[in-house]
Amino acid sequence: MMVCAALVFFMNLGFACVETGLTQAKNTVNILFKNAIIPCIGILTYALIGFNLMYPGFGEGDNLWFKFAGFGITTDEAGITSAYNAGYTYWTDFLFQAMFAATTATIVSGAVAERVKLSSFMVFTVIFVAIVYPLAGSWKWGNGWANQMATPFYDFAGSTLVHSVGGWGALAGAIILGARRGKYVDGKIKPILGHSMPLATLGVFILWLGWFGFNGGSVLSADPGLVSLTLVTTSMSAAAGGFAASIVSWIFFKKPDLSMTLNGILAGLVGITAGADQMSPMTATYIGLISGALVFFSVLFFDKIKIDDPVGAISVHLVCGIFGTLAVGLFGAKAGGEQLMSQIKGVAVYGAFTFVVTLILFSVIKLVMGLRVSPEEESEGLDIGEHGGVAYDIPPAK
Repeated sequence: MMVCAALVFFMNLGFACVETGLTQAKNTVNILFKNAIIPCIGILTYALIGFNLMYPGFGEGDNLWFKFAGFGITTDEAGITSAYNAGYTYWTDFLFQAMFAATTATIVSGAVAERVKLSSFMVFTVIFVAIVYPLAGSWKWGNGWANQMATPFYDFAGSTLVHSVGGWGALAGAIILGARRGKYVDGKIKPILGHSMPLATLGVFILWLGWFGFNGGSVLSADPGLVSLTLVTTSMSAAAGGFAASIVSWIFFKKPDLSMTLNGILAGLVGITAGADQMSPMTATYIGLISGALVFFSVLFFDKIKIDDPVGAISVHLVCGIFGTLAVGLFGAKAGGEQLMSQIKGVAVYGAFTFVVTLILFSVIKLVMGLRVSPEEESEGLDIGEHGGVAYDIPPAK
């Protein structure tokens, strides 16, 4: 569990590389700063509020929508023995879950990149990680209402609880912020290319590696059979997602698109996350193939309706998170009508809650302190406007 926590922590570097590589060079310092501060905020707020909000210890007769076990983290002697859990201690449990909390806010960062005010985004991150994500997480992983339905909602490692929750927040932020300047001109879509595809590629493979901890650790034990199956289904889906996205992009663009292939890998990873322990390797392959194709058409769709997402975070995490959650009721060991209805209900409730709350949160922040940098700062680059420096010391062209 500690090794898996370290792998999930390492995903922060993957997100930083992907987001930096797929955005413009003039915003590199800003992107890296956000990705450095998010895990700092995430760990601190999760320790202060989030952990005890997400795992409050729902009891018989409790309101299964909200309960808070108190501020801070502490444990007695039993918390570091097998009396707490046969496989891990209280402290291991906290650290593993804290890594997931920080990951959720990072998803939002990519969708609002290159035009959001740093101070405003930090305020959003504090509230999102401290309250929104843990409250939503308590409904399933904390044994709240979603886990106590007649047919419990199933989300093994977080296609909905992590990825869709982050994706709904990303969608709300992108809508409230509006598109980057010059992205949509005279009814046409003008591509704003990322500045470092090597960095984006590095980031995707770091994330794939981190997913071994993300999904493998969610077994919550070192059971060799279930952990090894989970890692195989995770990788099969990722590979199929990358393959499908590359082929689909090749057909439609007449040339293979690297950024689509990279997002296809991530789509496959997100798509398998809800049911990685319930699928056979071949079923995981089908899920990956569908996810890879889905992310391609989703990216085009959001561009068509003028929702600007520089890194494709909404398509990868929200769209494929929803599909992956529904896939539990369609494929694998839990497939069936009752399970599918529970998955649909879970997707609907989590979507309505997270989207409405984050839409309100972004709107209030916009009203109180502003949400978007000035046109001049956006044109010059957030590195200079927000940080007073640049990432690359490039001499002027002669």
